[in-house]
Amino acid sequence: MSALGDAVGAALGEAVSDEQRVGGGSINAAYAFVLDSGRRLFVKTRADAAPGEFAGEAAGLRWLAEPGAVAVPEVVAVGDDDAVRFLALEWIEPGTLDDRGVEELGRGLAALHAAGAPAFGAEREWRVGELSLPNAPLATWPRFYAEHRLAPLAPRAGLSASGRAAVQRVCERIDELAGPAEPPARLHGDLWGGNVMAGADGRARLIDPAAYGGHREVDLAMLRLFGSPGGERVFDAYAEAAPLADGHRDRVALWQLFPMLVHAVLFGGSYVGRAEQLARGYA
Repeated sequence: MSALGDAVGAALGEAVSDEQRVGGGSINAAYAFVLDSGRRLFVKTRADAAPGEFAGEAAGLRWLAEPGAVAVPEVVAVGDDDAVRFLALEWIEPGTLDDRGVEELGRGLAALHAAGAPAFGAEREWRVGELSLPNAPLATWPRFYAEHRLAPLAPRAGLSASGRAAVQRVCERIDELAGPAEPPARLHGDLWGGNVMAGADGRARLIDPAAYGGHREVDLAMLRLFGSPGGERVFDAYAEAAPLADGHRDRVALWQLFPMLVHAVLFGGSYVGRAEQLARGYA
């Protein structure tokens, strides 16, 4: 048995009888573990994971699970030793989102957002892989978005001088661009289509969160960015349960600027030009 298997077994007080490498990880290595009891787990690990990284993800999953609005994998164990860091979750047998699952996802996201958050931000940092951003709560959403999302990313995203100036202009105009004030929503925080997993039962599960309190339109804008599972019906079901404020369609690209800057920092390439294009649309 590997050191990872030994660490998972020690955390659970039960031996691991089998471990197999599986897909499902991008920066992390992913495994299917089988315990002596027959229970199957999904385990991810990374040698250079930051201390507390997996614990933060586990806390986000538990927070998203609290309202019972959208299913998330159960957190089984977290390892944060210097030698082996891991996150063990219940195994979800993969499948395809069916019509009922699509409807449930839209309504469930509306209920999740409505469950709210204590503030705009969170006590733990926002992290996706090696990228982290400040998350300290601020009084208003526009200030939080400008100061804790756009401004820290712009100097790191490989933008041209005019592109950086456009992002700065968006930050200066954010109060007029952000739309009507809303209370903090309970956000997944990294809600692209790949982080919506369909189970064999046809229902959606939310995985890999970077959860915090924010504006609900941000989750929805990101879900549109690379293609939403279930297409427009997800958004229709959401709007039927919790209509969005006037002008929300005009703000989609504004909220997509944040994940596009994240991708520009992490991957460069065409994401840089796309981020500049989005910023200039609001500058």
